[in-house]
Amino acid sequence: MTPLRLGYLYGLGAYLLWGFFPLYLKLLRPAGPLEILAHRIVWSVVFVALLLAALRNVGFLRALLRRPWAVAGIVAAAALIAVNWGTYIYGVNSDRVVETALGYFINPLVVVLLGVTVLRERLRPAQWVALGIGASAVAVLTVDYGRLPWLALTLAFSFAGYGLVKKRLGLPAAEGLFVESAVLALPALGYLAWLTAKSDLTFGHVSAGHTALLVLAGAATAIPLLLFAGAANRLPLSSLGMVQYLAPILQLGCGVLIFHEPMPPARLAGFALVWLALIVFTADAVRTSRRTRARDLAVSVVDMPAMPLMEGQKVQDRGGPGWVRGRRR
Repeated sequence: MTPLRLGYLYGLGAYLLWGFFPLYLKLLRPAGPLEILAHRIVWSVVFVALLLAALRNVGFLRALLRRPWAVAGIVAAAALIAVNWGTYIYGVNSDRVVETALGYFINPLVVVLLGVTVLRERLRPAQWVALGIGASAVAVLTVDYGRLPWLALTLAFSFAGYGLVKKRLGLPAAEGLFVESAVLALPALGYLAWLTAKSDLTFGHVSAGHTALLVLAGAATAIPLLLFAGAANRLPLSSLGMVQYLAPILQLGCGVLIFHEPMPPARLAGFALVWLALIVFTADAVRTSRRTRARDLAVSVVDMPAMPLMEGQKVQDRGGPGWVRGRRR
């Protein structure tokens, strides 16, 4: 199997799992959002630690601890992903799956906005148009909801910020997830202990199946992330950008078709504006990617070294055909 095809399979696997994740979270009731978040953190540490031990890849911790700025970045990434996970769990368990899907639809636009505000990047005209349409969509949805879609915005900004920090850290997926989860593990264990003291812990008190599902939250967190890392290493950025829309599409389908959440005309109009912004954004990204590849190819052809000529080899130049005599160059 070619690396490109394998990359697509990894990407589809990751986004399919993320797309149907609301179905899994619903099964974790009656556990509350914070208890689910705590279990997700703790069992992620356990799962990834076992994976790294199996791969005999634990030496990276010593090198990491010698980079204080990297440790600070990991703490920031851990805080952002905790906000993202907690908000998502709350959204699903409060029957707002449609709004969580909106958050991941607008996430690419927020990434571009952070590029302008944080990294001082210059946007192309089409990107400004996409941002303008996205802002109009948020305004329409604010009127529909009667409030800012804060849950969607929190998901979009926290995940975009997390991606920005991760990009600067440059840690591999498994190692990064282990350290981030380890940073959050102590508060998570403290919260579970507090629930136990109050006799409010559902873990081990509902059913064997419910307990098993809470334990598997670690694997359910890590596996899509590892698949995504495999896809990111094999796919062009434009292709990966197209595949990423699969998850919010499936989440929206879960919200409307399975959980029967309302989708009034005004809300549908807001989503339509978001989709229009994404079409403009994606078309511009694909066009720019093709131009860049074409330019790089042209440069590589110009810079390609001439092939050595053999004695008697015929060559064509501006002066007309001739014969090259002499030694190999």
